[in-house]
Amino acid sequence: MFKFLGEIFIPHPYLALIPALVFGFIYFKNKNKIILWATVAWVVYAIYEELNLLKITCSGECNIRIDLFLIYPVLIVLSILAIVKSFKNNNI
Repeated sequence: MFKFLGEIFIPHPYLALIPALVFGFIYFKNKNKIILWATVAWVVYAIYEELNLLKITCSGECNIRIDLFLIYPVLIVLSILAIVKSFKNNNI
């Protein structure tokens, strides 16, 4: 699963803004902190990946991305929690 996420978001970091926008929309309807955290996490991740792509936070030798072993589980867990919370509140 992590490889799948990496194949999408590493070369195209702007795509991480799609879940951020979805969670942001749900947050404005729901005002739940978990959903806000998911929104912020996806935005921060999109910025971070864009900076890596531009070689600002990565010198160019970033073939082994150990950071993603922490980042992807956090994004997945926050996203699942936000989706569950949204369904519980019937705001999707």
